[in-house]
Amino acid sequence: MGLALAGLTAVLLTGCSIEEASCGGGEYPVLAVGSTGSACVPDGEQPPAGYARYPEGKVPEHVGDKWDEYWSTHTLDEKGDIIEVPEGQ
Repeated sequence: MGLALAGLTAVLLTGCSIEEASCGGGEYPVLAVGSTGSACVPDGEQPPAGYARYPEGKVPEHVGDKWDEYWSTHTLDEKGDIIEVPEGQ
């Protein structure tokens, strides 16, 4: 318990966040076209086939943030338009 409290105190004092990042350092998140899947791609590389960059200003940064929640019910179609994901996908 003491060690956990010390770790939390260190995080709070340094201003670090305990939120889980969507991707690690040197990576950016991409969205699976036509579904709610996602992946992380190394900076400087293009998304793999079947994936696209999130629209500007709508990129999830942390697990459970506003955009992470939004993209759990929305996706991009083949034309790049935002659509709602049908139930069960």
